[in-house]
Amino acid sequence: MLGLKLPTDPRWVNIVEKNIEEILTDHAFCEIKASSTAISLMVSFPEYTELVKEMPKLAKEEMCHFELVHDIITKRGWVLGRDRKDEYVVKLLTFFPKGGSRTTQLIHRLLYAALIEARSCERFKVLADNLKDKELSEFFRSLMASEAGHYMLFLNFARKYGNREEVDKKWQELLVFEAEIMKSLGTKETVHG
Repeated sequence: MLGLKLPTDPRWVNIVEKNIEEILTDHAFCEIKASSTAISLMVSFPEYTELVKEMPKLAKEEMCHFELVHDIITKRGWVLGRDRKDEYVVKLLTFFPKGGSRTTQLIHRLLYAALIEARSCERFKVLADNLKDKELSEFFRSLMASEAGHYMLFLNFARKYGNREEVDKKWQELLVFEAEIMKSLGTKETVHG
């Protein structure tokens, strides 16, 4: 369903299990960034009424997810660490050229957001299926459907606001590019790394 071209190697979970605190901190910041993406889309593209109607709900949901992650962190006696640059997102955002019409810019941002959500969903499934920590396994499983819904929300908006054939072509090209990025990742205890 997600269309990802390169699945995560389940052995990545072995890296995660060595530093659960690190992935939880990274996950918390991913949720904050997802919320800020929703807000940014409203601010940047206010003329897209349907998008603007959906983004506050998404921003709230992402912040609720942040609270859930933060609660796990504090329950385990840890504190939220500092944010780090997301190497995956930095590389991903180089795919589409800068500029173009406002609609083109919106579609590119929506496709990026859809892919980030799709990869998060896939990573959460790998964690849910392979973590020895049952509490965390169930926690990540509980978020999978939400991430899949976000992926489809962004992809459907991109298809709505652009030419479906062109959007789907860009989406497939972005998926291929993302698979190349993923070949060099999977060595860190981060959601996308």
